[in-house]
Amino acid sequence: MHQPRRNTVQPMLILRNSKGQTLVEYGLLLILIAVVVIAAVTFVGQKTNTMYSTISTSLPQPSN
Repeated sequence: MHQPRRNTVQPMLILRNSKGQTLVEYGLLLILIAVVVIAAVTFVGQKTNTMYSTISTSLPQPSN
């Protein structure tokens, strides 16, 4: 009786696909981190701007 021969290339394809999958996962993590950093910098920038504006308006104006 003839048994089907196993494909020896398949494990290599699985290994190659998992490397590509890992690269994609790292890329997605990098994008997520970039979005979080941009959001944090924007938020902190707005708060800092508000703080400096408050300080600026509370200082006495120089007289001419």
